[in-house]
Amino acid sequence: MSADPRHHLGRRGEELAAQHFERLGYDIVARNHRTRWGELDLVVFDGHTLVFCEVKTRRRRDGPWESLHAGKRERVRRMGASFLAEVSERPRAQELRFDAVGIVIDAQGRLVALDHLEGAF
Repeated sequence: MSADPRHHLGRRGEELAAQHFERLGYDIVARNHRTRWGELDLVVFDGHTLVFCEVKTRRRRDGPWESLHAGKRERVRRMGASFLAEVSERPRAQELRFDAVGIVIDAQGRLVALDHLEGAF
């Protein structure tokens, strides 16, 4: 793992987001799936809907969504299409959805806030 504190912060946020989805009854299909356009943070499935989730983790409350601009949303869509084309061992879903989870973590690594936007883009 990288020594960059941002990398550690991001992984902590992704773990908290995965736990959130599991509490909601989703199965984790993939974490940090690499594609030619970047990395899908989470892919989850609830038996009906396959969800591609972008996780944004910050230390402050202002702005987990700032970096979820139009270009980033388009890249996540491309990564989702790549996942569907390349991964044969995946659930067959009736629906697809792109969600975003914004996480705020304090200096001790504890969850301060979690905002889940279903169908964010």
